[in-house]
Amino acid sequence: MSNSHPPICDYEGSDYQTSFWVLGGRQYEDQAEDIALRRLLPTRGNLLLELGAGAGRNTQRYIGYKQVVLLDYSITQLTQAMQRLGRNQRYIYVAADIYKLPFVDGLFDTATMIRTLHHMADPQVALNQVRRTLQPGAIFILEYANKQNLKAILRYIFKRQTWSPFSLQSVEFETLNFDFHPKMVRSLLVETGFRLEHQLAVSYFRLGMLKKHLPINLLTRMDAMLQPTGNWFQLSPSVFSRSSAVGDTPKAPDGLFFKCPICEADFLKPHRASLICQGCSREWPIRDGIFDFRSNVD
Repeated sequence: MSNSHPPICDYEGSDYQTSFWVLGGRQYEDQAEDIALRRLLPTRGNLLLELGAGAGRNTQRYIGYKQVVLLDYSITQLTQAMQRLGRNQRYIYVAADIYKLPFVDGLFDTATMIRTLHHMADPQVALNQVRRTLQPGAIFILEYANKQNLKAILRYIFKRQTWSPFSLQSVEFETLNFDFHPKMVRSLLVETGFRLEHQLAVSYFRLGMLKKHLPINLLTRMDAMLQPTGNWFQLSPSVFSRSSAVGDTPKAPDGLFFKCPICEADFLKPHRASLICQGCSREWPIRDGIFDFRSNVD
């Protein structure tokens, strides 16, 4: 990685939840992902970090957790999540850069990153940050867009696409939209301090023709039957994995939560509608209940 900061995919001002999920005909994908989450996620926990939470589509599925931190770069998305979930102590809304997470080391016992890694130009830096914030033994649920899926393989064989689904490097099919090879993702997980435990192949039937002519419940049931094949081969457009954080890393001391993403000081003092870093004096605003740690936004 170069010294320059990786570009950020910003959904500020987007109606993604409505245009993509509600009006985009993706009920099947949503139900298939719900099944995968229920299979992989621990039934209970204390503090979960949802990376790329967006408008909170998945947040209500974390019912066994005492507290959930919703993190997204977009204030718009977090505001929509707050409208969906409400303002209460169970949910903490944080606008921040995933490459500079504003949390102390060893804080969370679980993290999820769903439909988010495919926006990461430097996934290793992002995964290093995730691992840093997790306690030893914490569970990490990761979803990624799989370049080695059946549709891509057939398109490549019949010369309908130029990039190979078999090469290990990621492919950027649109600006800041990446597909990853499963072997590359597995290597990144090991390199960043995780032990892979389980894989699910998800959304095998993500084809407009099938979704148009077959009942959603049938597609979902068939997908549920095929998901366990992900432990042996990954040919679906989406792959879910469950990993655990390995290594003798410290757990966050009681009472510490946020840290400054600029100077990394772990003492931020509340002052009116903001937190002030005692290390570099940077002021981090709280905007209508959302902690804003985006360093390039005034």
